[in-house]
Amino acid sequence: MTAVRFQVAVVSVAVALCTAMSSAALAQKKYDSGASETEIKIGNIMPYSGPASAYAAIGRTEEAYFNMINAEGGINGRKIKFISYDDGYSPPKTVEQARKLVESDEVLLIFGSLGTSTNGAIRKYMNEKKVPQLFVASGASKWNDPKQYPWTMGWQPSYASEARIYAKYIMKEKPDAKIGVLYQNDDFGKDYLKGLKDGLGAKASMIVLADSYETSEPAVDEHIVKLKAAGADVLVSITTPKFAAQAIKKAAEINWHPMHIISNVSASVGGVIEPAGLEISQGILSASYTKDGSDPQWNADDGMKKFYSFLAQYDPKANKLDAAVVFGYAAAQTLVKVLQMCGDDLTRENVMKQSAHLKDFEPDTLLPGIKINTAPDNFAPIEQLQMMRFKGKKWELFGEIISSEMGH
Repeated sequence: MTAVRFQVAVVSVAVALCTAMSSAALAQKKYDSGASETEIKIGNIMPYSGPASAYAAIGRTEEAYFNMINAEGGINGRKIKFISYDDGYSPPKTVEQARKLVESDEVLLIFGSLGTSTNGAIRKYMNEKKVPQLFVASGASKWNDPKQYPWTMGWQPSYASEARIYAKYIMKEKPDAKIGVLYQNDDFGKDYLKGLKDGLGAKASMIVLADSYETSEPAVDEHIVKLKAAGADVLVSITTPKFAAQAIKKAAEINWHPMHIISNVSASVGGVIEPAGLEISQGILSASYTKDGSDPQWNADDGMKKFYSFLAQYDPKANKLDAAVVFGYAAAQTLVKVLQMCGDDLTRENVMKQSAHLKDFEPDTLLPGIKINTAPDNFAPIEQLQMMRFKGKKWELFGEIISSEMGH
């Protein structure tokens, strides 16, 4: 009897020890390069100089946001170290900065780097190194390719998503439209045009002319004349800010008044509408997914109250009218959410895993009803927008939140 009791006791102790050891193993903290007990290193590449330096505000806002998070105690007790380099919007420079961040600074991930060609230049490298290239600041559709590039994920609605929403709107409001498209002859323009055609589906023949321009051209005036001559009564302007403003001016000059839709990247009041002229911009259409920091309708909004108090305390020099500031805040907030979800498993693999499991996340500066959702086979966090019309001195949102998913 005593021997049996002794054996049972030994077995119980052994079981207790095993249990203790396995729960200790479960509670073990896991780190890759760039993460530790006290710190999380995040890399970023921005055009602080060069032709796209207007977007530098995104990087500055993100830095200020992480400063606020650190002041509030960090993420699960760890402080963020944000290392942001300038690439002047030049792909060879982007490659150089990405190598520096991964190999010298040993960051955990690269977050929110700006530009289509610039991010395209480092995508293969990031995936070979298995370092997250997370929440790319570009609307190209190619960032949503988890099969081929499992370490790269976009953030904002893709250009194709946005174009499909315009297609839905045109078919509903003007079913017999004759559509003229002015598009930039690069990935940005072609992505949009494809989205527009996909959205129109069997009605793609509504496009009477799709005319491309090069960014090296001084002006798009002759293209606008050509599109009017083709008989178009809808103009879809897939242009960057300078050319969007020129198109608005030229259409007014030749007394052409089509239904005029401009892409979200050119919907800036300060950067496009004012230079073109407020009077001739009345009624222009676009779509948005973020709240407008200059619009008093958001003054009582809880999310925007947080945004304004953040600016007052951590980023007082920022221009709240600049859409890039609103964008940077929401993107940084999304990354913080992912890192919180990672808990004590700060491996690169877990960062990507958590990024692919965002469910109905609503950053403060996104429009009400627009939610971030991802899945292992869907690396497109935002797929909804709302139409808006320029009236007086500002954009007015109208209609429902539209999902760009086919068939919705």
